[in-house]
Amino acid sequence: MQTAALVCRDGTVDWLCLPRFDSHAIFAGLLGTEEHGFWRLGPAHPADTEPPSAARRRYRGESLVLESEWDTPRGTVRVTDFMPPRDGAPQLVRVVEGVSGRVPMRSALRMRFSYGRVVPWVRRIDGRTVAVAGPDSVWLDTPVGTYGKNLTTYADFTVAPGDKVAFTLSWEPSHKAPPALPEPYAALEATEDFWREWVAQCTYHGPYREAVVRSLITLKALTYAPTGGIVAAPTTSLPEHIGGVRNWDYRYTWLRDAAITLSSLLRTGYREEARAWREWLLRAVAGDPENLQIMYGIAGERELGEAELDWLPGYEESQPVRVGNNAAQQLQLDVYGEVTEALHLAHMTGLARSDYAALLQLKLIRYLEDHWDEPDEGIWEVRGPRRHFVHSKVMAWVAVDRTIKLIESGEADGPLEKWRALRDDIHHDVCERGYDKERNTFTQSYGSKELDASLLLIPQMGFLPPDDKRVIGTIEAIQRELSTPDGFILRYPTTGDDAGDEGVDGLAGAEGAFLACSFWLADDLAMIGRVEEARKLFEKLLALRNDLGLLAEEWDPVNKRQIGNFPQAFSHVPLIDTALRLTACGAYGG
Repeated sequence: MQTAALVCRDGTVDWLCLPRFDSHAIFAGLLGTEEHGFWRLGPAHPADTEPPSAARRRYRGESLVLESEWDTPRGTVRVTDFMPPRDGAPQLVRVVEGVSGRVPMRSALRMRFSYGRVVPWVRRIDGRTVAVAGPDSVWLDTPVGTYGKNLTTYADFTVAPGDKVAFTLSWEPSHKAPPALPEPYAALEATEDFWREWVAQCTYHGPYREAVVRSLITLKALTYAPTGGIVAAPTTSLPEHIGGVRNWDYRYTWLRDAAITLSSLLRTGYREEARAWREWLLRAVAGDPENLQIMYGIAGERELGEAELDWLPGYEESQPVRVGNNAAQQLQLDVYGEVTEALHLAHMTGLARSDYAALLQLKLIRYLEDHWDEPDEGIWEVRGPRRHFVHSKVMAWVAVDRTIKLIESGEADGPLEKWRALRDDIHHDVCERGYDKERNTFTQSYGSKELDASLLLIPQMGFLPPDDKRVIGTIEAIQRELSTPDGFILRYPTTGDDAGDEGVDGLAGAEGAFLACSFWLADDLAMIGRVEEARKLFEKLLALRNDLGLLAEEWDPVNKRQIGNFPQAFSHVPLIDTALRLTACGAYGG
């Protein structure tokens, strides 16, 4: 809930940004090589061999405490990794525990600041190891002896049954006094207590509880606790196509992603997160809704300039590696609808009234009055020409519709008749200009023949009822034209190629099936009565999760692997929503 560490099956942490999700990485091996920073903790192995992968790993119960176990010729050992929720700067704690036999272990810690570019000054102070570079210092505390070799800090030790050895990595501004000595075992107990108490608030107890709770925990973990902002993912530049250029930085708060995340949390009993995000939204937008950005920094920062890190070769040679995101300057009219829908749902589920939130909602509609009929870059942030995207118009309708409902409830004042007419105008415009009568389907944009999976949200947003022939026709067209051989859904046709030719989105290369869109299809199928088909698709999607229940942004149907930034909030949110709908339908096996 401040930053995130990615832990490999061999016990290597190869991605960690400190002190925030969007800070520079001190371990950037994920996007490069071990020269760019890593921390491996596992059974010792010969230098000329690959480190062994854990035989088993799991989260401990319904928590974010990770356990990895190795079975070696000399015995079995367990490593427990966690980040304690705390008010101070983040810590990464790793506890080694002997299970059987006597297992030689090694910790190899190579810190490289500024995404692998800067070698820190490492020294010992009062028995503690500290690495300093510019404004940052990182402190390693452990009871075992350490030594330096090849600009790497090592620790070699052996554990027997019942032995426990803790390692704690703590960040602190380099100009401040050293952080307090950690208490790793007390922190472990407090971390388990925190997650146990948080999960106990969940109101979902259906057949997909394991998947839903793991997704909820993931969404909570992607919340930046000090401000309430929610990041789309804790990584940057994990490719949407291996070897391609579709590599983006997702360590920011997209209003769309955060709004739908809040919707899922509210539907499962979590109001405090909604309150915190609403406060974050009001601070970020301030008094200037006319200049609403689609995304902000996790504390509400507006400047997210994009840069390329040419010293990093990229994940599996996928370049460029990008930090920052120029999409922050795009016009995406659908965001107004997602934000308004989240505020509406918060109001409907009993969140205490906020006069300023209601005022903000009214200001957003006044902006849409003058701008809803303009072209924009749309939900998928295309870097080609602006278009009249149908989904953007539908979400503008949602914004007006939910605000009308707010006024009708007596919670706000506004020109009801004027905005009812506006709502009707948008609806008529979409149905006339965004619908292909010959093919009986809505299209990606006005005048286009292309389809777009975001059209699956039309019935979910209440724009048209599920039994409308235009809705059913759109669902069936998307199944025909945007489906991969295994039944998952592409966002839209990507006609670019790796030779550099650009497609509709202004980018070269293809991408995988977009997992959120595939969940949307399952949702729609349930809504139109094809419940068993919906259940089968949903359970196929659940089977794509990794061994810990986590999802990336996309699925590569050719290489049968997850791709894109990881873990991805935009994948876990519709998982929760579809599980809720299927449970309500009684549509589950076993």
